[in-house]
Amino acid sequence: MRLPLLALCLACLPALQADEGMWTFDNVPAARIKAKYGFEPTVPWLKRLQLATLRFPGGTGSFVSADGLVITNHHVGRGGIAQVSSAQADYIQDGFMAATREQEVKVPGLTLEMLVDTRNVTEAVLAAGRSAHSEAAAVKARKDAHAKLVAESQGKDGLVSQAVILYQGGEYWIYRYRRFSDVRLVMAPEEKLADFGHDADNYSYPRYSLDFTLFRIYENGQPYHPEAYLPFASTPLKNGDVTLISGHPGSTFRQWTVAQMKEARDFTLPWSIRSVQRQERAMAAYGRTSAEAHRLATEELKGLANARKRNIARLKGLQSQAAMEKAEKAEAELKTAVAKDPALAKVAGESWARIEKVLEADRRLYVENSLLTTLGSSRQPLVGFALDLVRFHGERALPLDRRLASFRDEAAVRRRIESPKPLDAGLETARLASALAELQEELGSHHALVKALLNGQSAEARAQSLVEGSRLRDLAFRKALLEGSADSVNANADPLLAFARTLDPLLRANQARMEREVTDVVNEHATRLAEARFKVFGKAQYPDATFTLRLSYGTVETYDNGVGAKAQPFTTFAGLYDRHWGWGGNASEAEGGQWKLPQRWLDRRDRLDLATPFNFIYSCDTVGGNSGSPVVNPAGEFVGINFDSVYEGQGGYYIYDADTKRAVAADARAILETLRKIADAPHLVKELTGK
Repeated sequence: MRLPLLALCLACLPALQADEGMWTFDNVPAARIKAKYGFEPTVPWLKRLQLATLRFPGGTGSFVSADGLVITNHHVGRGGIAQVSSAQADYIQDGFMAATREQEVKVPGLTLEMLVDTRNVTEAVLAAGRSAHSEAAAVKARKDAHAKLVAESQGKDGLVSQAVILYQGGEYWIYRYRRFSDVRLVMAPEEKLADFGHDADNYSYPRYSLDFTLFRIYENGQPYHPEAYLPFASTPLKNGDVTLISGHPGSTFRQWTVAQMKEARDFTLPWSIRSVQRQERAMAAYGRTSAEAHRLATEELKGLANARKRNIARLKGLQSQAAMEKAEKAEAELKTAVAKDPALAKVAGESWARIEKVLEADRRLYVENSLLTTLGSSRQPLVGFALDLVRFHGERALPLDRRLASFRDEAAVRRRIESPKPLDAGLETARLASALAELQEELGSHHALVKALLNGQSAEARAQSLVEGSRLRDLAFRKALLEGSADSVNANADPLLAFARTLDPLLRANQARMEREVTDVVNEHATRLAEARFKVFGKAQYPDATFTLRLSYGTVETYDNGVGAKAQPFTTFAGLYDRHWGWGGNASEAEGGQWKLPQRWLDRRDRLDLATPFNFIYSCDTVGGNSGSPVVNPAGEFVGINFDSVYEGQGGYYIYDADTKRAVAADARAILETLRKIADAPHLVKELTGK
C-alpha cells in the first residue's frame, strides 16, 4: 500500500543535501524552504515567477519591466547581437545602446518562449505500454501515446506544445508555451566587460563579468506588456540572504545508475573531450588563415573551450572516490527497498543488471552515432539546411505523432531553413572538413560510412567541393526549395542536397539501431526504476534537468576552493580595476590580453562608486541552461543574473556536493551602475527601477 505523499516526503528529506534540487513548479518543496528560511513560495508567487521567466535558445531570460524589457546573459544573446552587427558596427566588440525605442533593432529569427500551461498525462502514457510484450514495444507504445497527446494539443489557444518526460520516465507531461518572434536588441555591454577574463577566468571565482544583455519583446509593432515581470530590487542583497532562481537547466544525470555513471567516466566523457579538442585544433588552424577567419574562429573557439573545460570538470567529479561512494550508497538503498517488496522486485529487480549489460555493447555503435549526429547537428548549418530540406516534404506528409521530433513544429522547421544569418564559406568548409576528418580518423578509411560520405576524397577536398559547389548559403534558393515539391528537392543536383540524401538514410539506420540495441532497453528499465523510486520516495525527490522550467533556492554563500582559501561573497568595481591593472592594463598582452578594458571604462572610472557589488556567489543548484536565469529575493525582486558556476562543482551534473555546488551571478546593482554612469542610459534605469 502506498504511504501518504506527505509522509514519504518527510521520510526522505534527509537524503537531500543542503539546498539541493532543480524543482518543477508543480512540486516546489515550499514547506522545506519555509522551515529552513522562514519564507514560503506560495502558488501566486510561483505563478508570477513562471510567467516572468523566458526560454532562450540554449538558455534563460526574464521580463524585467512592464514594457516587455527582457534580460539575459550576453553569452546567451551573443548570436543575436552578432547577427545584427556588421563590419561597420561590431556590437559584440563595441557594445550597443538604443537611446530610443525607435533605435531598438529586431533580431531576425530569434524566438523566445514563456511557459503558460502544464498538463500531467502520465497515466494515459504508462497505460499504453502496460500490455506490450517486449521492452522495445513498451517504449514505442509510450512514445506514440505521448506524441499523439502532444499533437492533439498543438496550436490550441495559440500555444506551442512540447512533450516532457520527468523522473526517467516516471512522469509524462505536456508543457505549453507562448512564443514571441519580434525580439529587439536594446542594450549590450562590450565583450571585454561581458566576458572579462575570458577562458582564463571561466568557471572560477572571484569573477568580474558584466554578463548581461537587454532585449525587448514586441507584438503588433508595439512593446509587449507581460502579465508578470521582475522589478529590480530595492533592498540591497547581503551575505547569507536567501536567493531563488528560475530557469531551464539543460541536462543532469543524477538519477542514472552507477553503471551509467561509470560508463560516462570511463568512455563517453573522455571520448567527448577528445572530440572537442579535435574541433579546437581545426578551428585554430582555420583562424590562422586570415584576419576575418580569426574573427569567425574566435566565436567558435569560445564555445568549444567552454565545452572542453566543462567536460573535464565533469570527468574529475566522476573520478572522485567520495562522489562515487555517494552514488553507490543511494543505489544500494533503493535496491534494498526494491528487494523487500515482491511486486517491485518483479518489475525492477533486474533493471540495474539489464542496463549494465546493454552498456557493454560495442562502443563503436556509440561512436558511429555520435559522428553521424555531429554531421547533421547545429555545428554544421549548411548540412543542417540540406537535411531539413531533404526530409521536409516527407515528414510533413505524416501525422504529427509519426514525425521526427524535430519536425513536429512546422513553423520551427521553416525558421531553421529560412534563417537569415549569413554563412561564411570558409568557416563552413572548415567545420565540415573537421567533422569528416574525425569520421575518417575514428572509423578508418575502409569503413562503409567513410566511403559513402567522403566519396574517395580527402576530408578537406570533400568539404570544399560540397560547400563551394552548393547554393544553400543563398536564402532565396532555400526558400524556393522549401515552397517547391519533394520531387524538386530530390532531383536537385546541388552537392550538399546530394550529400544529405546519402547521409539521411545512414543516420536514420544508425539511430534506429542505437535505439533498438541500447536506448530502448535503457529507457524501459529507467522507467521501471522510476516506478520503484516513486513507490519508495514519492515526489520528495526532484527530476533530472530536461531544459524545462525549474526553481532552485539557496543563499549568498562562499566556499572553500580546495586550498584553504575563502572567496569573498561579493566582488566589486574596485576589484574589476585591480584585476585589470594587476595584469598590466591595456598595454599588456599577458594571457592574450584577457583582462583589458574598453577605453570609456577607464575614462569614466571616477564616476563610479567602486564599492558597488559586481558579481556574487551563491548556493542555488544550477547547470548549463540556467545561463541568464533571474536570481530573485523572497519579495520576487531581481537581485542578479546567473552566468556561471565554479569548476569544482561541475561534478554536480552527476552527483550533488553541497560543499562545492556554487553558482555565480552578476549583481543587479552593477547593471544599474553601468547603465547610469558608463552607458548614459537613465531611461533604462528608470524603466527597471521606477526611479
